[in-house]
Amino acid sequence: VQLQASGGGLVQAGGSLRLSCVASERFDAFYGMAWFRQAPGKEREFVSATRRAGTTAYYADSVKGRFTISGDNAKNTVYLQMNSLKPDDTAVYYCAFRKDYSGSAYELRSYQYWGQGTLVTVSS
Repeated sequence: VQLQASGGGLVQAGGSLRLSCVASERFDAFYGMAWFRQAPGKEREFVSATRRAGTTAYYADSVKGRFTISGDNAKNTVYLQMNSLKPDDTAVYYCAFRKDYSGSAYELRSYQYWGQGTLVTVSS
């Protein structure tokens, strides 16, 4: 399985970006999808997750109300719409998919497949 993330870039505080992550396999092969991020000098942290085709969504408190995760089954793609961006959102964002339904959607170790990361930089 290969995941290709894109959509990162430089944006001013208050702006928006939409990240995309395309999977090399059909969506129905996976149980869940997620986005994590890693800021310089910090550990990778949970941002958002969804079960197949967006039936359930989970968000970190720090992004709740600003970010929205969604999926497009026909395109095998999961998105992360990020609005009202803040400098603290600056990080490399990683998409992650899992086929195994065991484990928490919030934990890195629950995901078997990872994208290469896309850098989001929010200027103040």
